[in-house]
Amino acid sequence: MSDLDDDTVRDELDDSRAPLLDHLIELRRRLLYCIAAIVVAFGVSYYFAENIFAFLVQPLLSAGQKTVIYTQIFEAFFVKVKVAFFASIMIAFPVIANQLWQFVAPGLYRKERLALLPFLFATPVLFLSGAALAYFVAVPMALRFSLGFQGNIGGVHQEALPAIGNYLTFIMQFLFGFGAAFLLPVLLMLLERAGIVTRKGLISARRYAIVGATAVAAVLTPPDLMSQVLLAIPLIALYELAIIGIWFTERQRSREAQVPATTD
Repeated sequence: MSDLDDDTVRDELDDSRAPLLDHLIELRRRLLYCIAAIVVAFGVSYYFAENIFAFLVQPLLSAGQKTVIYTQIFEAFFVKVKVAFFASIMIAFPVIANQLWQFVAPGLYRKERLALLPFLFATPVLFLSGAALAYFVAVPMALRFSLGFQGNIGGVHQEALPAIGNYLTFIMQFLFGFGAAFLLPVLLMLLERAGIVTRKGLISARRYAIVGATAVAAVLTPPDLMSQVLLAIPLIALYELAIIGIWFTERQRSREAQVPATTD
């Protein structure tokens, strides 16, 4: 290979390395902003951790349980830290989503940015809707079912004394499980935009989606039929909502594709 060819190859490698280095620097900057937002939110959340936990424990109090215990020396402290961490993620989510958007948006066309913006705004709304359903409906019903085993059974008195660590895990599993499950329309519509799934394919797979929704509800909820139904029915409805949303986006794309042909 001649010296000229060596110089050409070296220039091409340098040109390809420079954009990659710029992207890595930009990614590091966005990650630092996200970490800073989480740290600041964690400090605020830790200060109000007792108030946040008091809010989370309301379903347990409404179910008639007035006492929680901790069985390990540092359990109460770590519960406070976990509460602050979960709350900091929720508080910092808008900042994290904004930084992710600012990192991805420059590489997208204008139409692609406009197409993704609704998904960006719908994500927190759907997540909070699922978490609200869990907090106000599913968790109280599951607690009433679980605490219903108290009393005299076979001459032995059974009394529930839930540990604060176990209860925190229990309710956070519900909140994040229901919240993540409610993101199903966003996931399916993004997969359709990427060409991985189609509306006809989703329609033909409807029966499998119903079985899958029932299985997910059985995993995320306790062995209480009403709690499982409360998650399975919204999942099926959200699946149908995704199909309707894909139908609207298909019509919009077909209209946009016809505009150049009519103007020529």
